[in-house]
Amino acid sequence: MHRLAQLAQQPSRRIIGLMSGTSLDGLDVALCRLHGHGPATRLELEHFATVGYDEEFRRRVRQVFAREQVSLEYLTLLHAWLGRAHARMVLDCLREWQVAPAEVDLLASHGQTVYHAPAHQHQHPDFPGLNATLQLGDADHLAVGTGIITVGDFRQKHVAGGGEGAPLATYGDFLLLSSPNEERLLLNLGGIANFTYLPRTNAASAQAGSAALSTDTGPGNTLLDAVVRQHFPHLSFDEDGRLGAAGTVHPELLAELLKHPFFAAALPKTTGPELFNLAYLHAAQVCTGTADLAVEDLLATLVELSATGVARAVRLALGPQPALAVYASGGGAHNPVLMAALQRLLPACRFASTAVLGVPPDAKEAILFALLANEAVAGQPVSIGAGSQRVPAIRMGKISLPD
Repeated sequence: MHRLAQLAQQPSRRIIGLMSGTSLDGLDVALCRLHGHGPATRLELEHFATVGYDEEFRRRVRQVFAREQVSLEYLTLLHAWLGRAHARMVLDCLREWQVAPAEVDLLASHGQTVYHAPAHQHQHPDFPGLNATLQLGDADHLAVGTGIITVGDFRQKHVAGGGEGAPLATYGDFLLLSSPNEERLLLNLGGIANFTYLPRTNAASAQAGSAALSTDTGPGNTLLDAVVRQHFPHLSFDEDGRLGAAGTVHPELLAELLKHPFFAAALPKTTGPELFNLAYLHAAQVCTGTADLAVEDLLATLVELSATGVARAVRLALGPQPALAVYASGGGAHNPVLMAALQRLLPACRFASTAVLGVPPDAKEAILFALLANEAVAGQPVSIGAGSQRVPAIRMGKISLPD
């Protein structure tokens, strides 16, 4: 406790942020120096790496990933195994960067989401109205394995405070990327697409976040990656969108996919691969007689689905003709076909990478969890948004000591 009190009083903290997304491509590791806290936070990214997962790692996670029924023994063992595996990856990065673990103040671990169950999605009769989410990769194993105080399990406090456990980027986007000069939309194109809307704001104001909004919009890359893996076992994603670029959008299939009530639901909302998966896709194909659709056409249609989900949510939040700066991150930001579709559907918006704001797009989520850990130790709870869209003023993250 004395060490935590010391960390809170330091002018800056060196924090490693970890992120492992639904695409299961690897563990993002960002070593950051954070100065201050709250709206006055300044961040320097010292090092970043993505430690790729091998196929055996992915196979183990997929045994429980977004499945309603799993082996309880396997789930329990995987929780500890993932924590230890991530600890080894962190130590490997530190050795490569020639940084001793003792020189790092905190480790911020998102963990691996294996099931996301907002109330609107599960509708379980035993748990009406209950939001829940589950991330594996025990933080105690990370703390003991690295010797670094670890802040983990961020999403549980968000649920306890009245949220759905996602998206969490709101806090970091607001604290780090708000601008008094520009209306911004921070678009993350991960497995699930989400955005944070940031109006022009005086970042020093206590009420600066009252008009901010963060929401999921639907699938980003999750369906695209699943189809690629299904048809091309040697590939994990459609690099540069080449396969999708060779196809043609199938209007009937797109319309059937967009009939899902998620797309018409009020903002903010969250979802996951528990809903947007191959079963959802196959049901739509059966309804439209497109089970034998060429894979290139299928991918082109799914790109349009992802872009349409984003565009509909943006219009729902900001009106029919939104005109603002959009800064993209996540794997989908590297897909030129997806980015072109977004520009076509939101013609008045100006698209760029978060890199122009000093935040590398592949590192953004890991950086934001480092920021959340900084707030957990040194900050004050900040409320984002207003009314039914308000994100609670809470400190997120459980603290695990290394001894």
